[in-house]
Amino acid sequence: MTSVDELMDYAEVIERFDPVLGLEVHVELHTNTKMFCGCANLFGGEPNTHVCPTCLGLPGALPVVNGKAVESAIRIGLALNCSIAEWCRFARKNYFYPDMPKNFQTSQYDEPIAFDGWLDVTLDDGSVVRVEIERAHMEEDTGKSLHVGGATGRIHGAEHSLLDYNRAGVPLIEIVTKPITGTGARAPEVARAYVTALRDLLKALDVSDVRMDQGSLRCDANVSLMAKDAAEFGTRTETKNVNSLRSVERAVRFEMTRQAAVLVGGGKVTQETRHFDESTGGTSSGRTKETAEDYRYFPEPDLVPVAPSREWVEELRGTLPELPWERRKRVQQEWGLTDAELRDLVNAGAVDLVAATVEAGATQAEARSWWVSYLTKEANTRGVELVELPITPAQIARVVALVNAGELTNKLAREVVTGVLAGEGEPEAVVEARGLKVVSDDSALEKAVDEALAAQPDVAAKIRDGKVAAAGAIVGAVMKATKGQADAKKVRDLVIARCS
Repeated sequence: MTSVDELMDYAEVIERFDPVLGLEVHVELHTNTKMFCGCANLFGGEPNTHVCPTCLGLPGALPVVNGKAVESAIRIGLALNCSIAEWCRFARKNYFYPDMPKNFQTSQYDEPIAFDGWLDVTLDDGSVVRVEIERAHMEEDTGKSLHVGGATGRIHGAEHSLLDYNRAGVPLIEIVTKPITGTGARAPEVARAYVTALRDLLKALDVSDVRMDQGSLRCDANVSLMAKDAAEFGTRTETKNVNSLRSVERAVRFEMTRQAAVLVGGGKVTQETRHFDESTGGTSSGRTKETAEDYRYFPEPDLVPVAPSREWVEELRGTLPELPWERRKRVQQEWGLTDAELRDLVNAGAVDLVAATVEAGATQAEARSWWVSYLTKEANTRGVELVELPITPAQIARVVALVNAGELTNKLAREVVTGVLAGEGEPEAVVEARGLKVVSDDSALEKAVDEALAAQPDVAAKIRDGKVAAAGAIVGAVMKATKGQADAKKVRDLVIARCS
């Protein structure tokens, strides 16, 4: 019997098995109030301060549906090419969990508000995969458990647990794909690309802040493996609440290699929920996964059905913004980008950032240079998404303006950006605090050039003999003496003038 901790080489997994994915994405809507009560829908806050009898599930409290949440659900469904139900109901999903105060979740079961849609997903090489959407339904979020005293932050090994119900009742839309097959070795990439495209779509719709780090966008990744000659799907696992795009890809890949090792070793994959560990890239067992029957769904008796009129649905269709892929096509034409250049922007998650930097005053070439090269490397080093870096498009545009005004060299500009990323303030404040302004005083530069020429008389002689390339050594010495704060072109001109 193969240990569940053993992994199979990925190439061998693909040779032996076909992966099947199912992705469930939970989106917290940023409505002003919760799904079924008037409590403020705010992230954080002192524990248990955004609560009332309804979201605490107290006896006699009755829910009322949030109309804005219904509107958002319909707009999401339309953007995902779904059919919108003419009549649908809420249901009670019964199960016990400490952070669910009612011991049931008000959700939708067999009557979702949106169903049978699709989303085209572009992979890193530009190829497109169509992911079919099973449903998008409305529900409420649970509270949060804080496990205290353990080493991992999970309940195992904790001394005690605390419950915060501020999040209980926050409006959620759960978007569920149909089984995703035929992706082979690219299954992990497809999973990441799908969640990325969905996040971009939801942000464009302005229905959620889609902050994966704060849990307003969470992905449950279902993975199973089929032997090459099999006719039925294998047993799936569900890795819960994966909270970054990179982690979605890593979790799917890990589960494929783990499940393959189990199956080849003669074992059986257990249908269960699993937890993803950001530090190791692996998953660990959670609890045995319930079936629909275990939840004992039945229609919610305290809520009337939702029946959006066709006129309202079409009115909402008219409010859909320019969708991300449409905007990319427009940007490509306006900026004259090649397919490869656009793909680099998309893969870096930089399209909106570059566009905002251009709106703040930079050229698209200058903006692309910063976001796709230097800042992308910084994001990769930090292990975060580009948009999560603590710097804004307006700040980058201001750095570009300082370079164009001759107040910063490109090298000094990188130091300024480093300072902004470090929390040292606005670009001008960083320039002042670090003393980074370009040395523009001609007398100071002339003095530095004269000293460098005097220190290297043989180089000075070569320049006087017409070997202009030798000026680089003098320029380098001046730049070192001025701590990189001189304009290299201006220094070079002074060197040649002095030796002429």
